Amino acid sequence: MTDKITDTQALIVVTGAAGFIGSCMVQYLNDNGFTNLVLVDDFGVEAKRGNWENKQFSEIVERYNFFNWLQQSVKPACIIHLGARTDTTEFNYAIHQELNLEYSQKVWEYCTANQVPLIYASSAATYGDGEHGYADDHGIVNELQPLNPYGKSKNEFDKWVLQQATHPPFWAGLKFFNVYGPNEAHKKRMASVIFHAFNQIRENGHMKLFRSHKAGYKDGEQLRDFVYVKDVVKVIYWLMKQQPVSAIYNLGTGKARSFIDLVNATFAGLDKEANIEFIDMPADIRDKYQYFTEADMNKLHQAGYSEPFYSLEEGVQDYVRHYLALGKKY
Repeated sequence: MTDKITDTQALIVVTGAAGFIGSCMVQYLNDNGFTNLVLVDDFGVEAKRGNWENKQFSEIVERYNFFNWLQQSVKPACIIHLGARTDTTEFNYAIHQELNLEYSQKVWEYCTANQVPLIYASSAATYGDGEHGYADDHGIVNELQPLNPYGKSKNEFDKWVLQQATHPPFWAGLKFFNVYGPNEAHKKRMASVIFHAFNQIRENGHMKLFRSHKAGYKDGEQLRDFVYVKDVVKVIYWLMKQQPVSAIYNLGTGKARSFIDLVNATFAGLDKEANIEFIDMPADIRDKYQYFTEADMNKLHQAGYSEPFYSLEEGVQDYVRHYLALGKKY
């Protein structure tokens, strides 16, 4: 185990720092006094500018130049690697292989060679249709069958990590479940259902949800583990500071909720009566759709994390009232 990070002047690298979870991570670090931050991303994406430009940081580094920068820089105290191609409708695996697998392998190899703690983003998409359950058990990683190239690339990296004989002094891979919250507008189709619900309700007064195309699930009663981004960054921060047992960890709430529950909470955040319509699911995602996800959170709790998570209603209320309705970033 390496030294725990207590000095707020410690140099922390956040990749994907212009993106959704990455920019929220930067803000949470700022809120806790960490400003000596190096932000890594593709900063040419104008839609992401509002996510990062008002944060406190030391330097920004373009994604393609990151490894050159590492060779010439002071050793960071920790790398939080959240950068990835996250589009689940991108079916060209070569893109995911380059950005999610090979890039992450290079980050791991640097952290191992230089003994730098590493926290990286995996995904609940690695679980596929859930036939093996949702336990973050290293023993099932090789058995998992993700439903899309994005999930496959994340699982291939997890598999590779578990095969390594050498590793950083502390590492954690985090299987994010359905994360929602501020700073996700640039994701467009890939933004959370809450984001889309807010905009649809404000424009049309109603929300369209996908019909169920699977026996045993009523329309709108597909179940997901929705986790608020403020909880996600809080867990990452705790892992960075405490450095418990190195492992792959689930990161959800541990409680699956329906899309109807989620949309009802969004209507409530807007002080409106619920008005839901059902539409057919697009054919291109119908065979790749997860009808149930629920994080088994025992491993993180056993590692010592004991903070409560936002309930779906609490998280949606905060997101809708304090960010979406006011047009604010986190």
